[in-house]
Amino acid sequence: MYDEQQRPPDHGPLAGFTVGVTAARRADELGALLQRRGASVLHAPALRIVPLADDSELLAATKELLDQAPDIVVATTAIGFRGWIEAADGWGIGEELLARLREVELLARGPKVKGAVRAAGLTEHWSPSSESMAEVLDRLLEEGVDGRRVAIQLHGEPLPGFVESLRAGGAEVVGVPVYRWMPPEDLSPLDRLLDATVSRGLDALTFTSAPAAASLLSRAEDRGLLPELLAALNHDVVPACVGPVTALPLQARGVDTVQPERFRLGPLVQLLCQELPGRARTLPIAGHRVEIRGHAVMVDGVLRPVPPAGMSLLRALCRRPGWVVARAELLRALPGAGRDEHAVETAMARLRTALGTPKLIQTVVKRGYRLALDPAADSKYADV
Repeated sequence: MYDEQQRPPDHGPLAGFTVGVTAARRADELGALLQRRGASVLHAPALRIVPLADDSELLAATKELLDQAPDIVVATTAIGFRGWIEAADGWGIGEELLARLREVELLARGPKVKGAVRAAGLTEHWSPSSESMAEVLDRLLEEGVDGRRVAIQLHGEPLPGFVESLRAGGAEVVGVPVYRWMPPEDLSPLDRLLDATVSRGLDALTFTSAPAAASLLSRAEDRGLLPELLAALNHDVVPACVGPVTALPLQARGVDTVQPERFRLGPLVQLLCQELPGRARTLPIAGHRVEIRGHAVMVDGVLRPVPPAGMSLLRALCRRPGWVVARAELLRALPGAGRDEHAVETAMARLRTALGTPKLIQTVVKRGYRLALDPAADSKYADV
């Protein structure tokens, strides 16, 4: 049996899983959070952000607000608000913008935005505790916006119904495009991430903005891989979104996503720490507890990395635990194996070595291989 003194350090709840990251900004932070919990991370930015100081649309919108003062300004993201002030400083109109913002009713969507507002020497008139744009909208409509000029700091995300509702209430709405999303200049990392998703080389794919989700879908469509991508996200690869707005492009394609209750990176990672281990297959085999993860196996709590070919064989055996699986069927499960059944024997030998417990898989002479399922579990899986 397993010796407790030889137990390696805790590998973390995401050990053995591979998670894709599509974020352009804060990707390092998200990747570090995932890796600290044991995950392997594959990063490919689905977008790039146009630098604020180079964005003529932002400059034009800022000058319009200086020429014609709004009644209300809604700040939606901390990074966007800071960037707006910094860009205005770079254009030589920073003080003028701050003076204008001191004159208006300034609403901040949540604590982080409130911090950015105060760091600029301003004071918000109100901020919702929920960080919800819906709550901001409710307040504005309750106050009444008929005949009022409302400026909204846009942040690359769609705001479904928000602008339309304000206009229906009689407001004049001015969008302030703080930064714009563009496709990445080098598409090859995104293509690798897309290929890994379609081939089930990922266990989860994270999205922190709606434009990133839309960009990945668009790239898949360009490459003729959209049906395969949607199939992967609907069945095998967990699509994890930081919030409901981010999930909209995926939901429009019929993809159900998982989302944390709080729309932050930390809760997103914690959600994956629950989702992925919860989906792993655990079986009692030859007196051991075997948990099958994305690219590794936990044997009695010990992480055993397994080569891709070995994982393919193991998954084929797990479809019918304890049943004999013929070599020909296992050969079909091996990616690019051709017709030589010796490839099965080679991959099986490597799998047994990787598992560290050869007796987990039994050879059935002239028939194939089977998992050595514990007798007490045989009846449970007999009709699987």
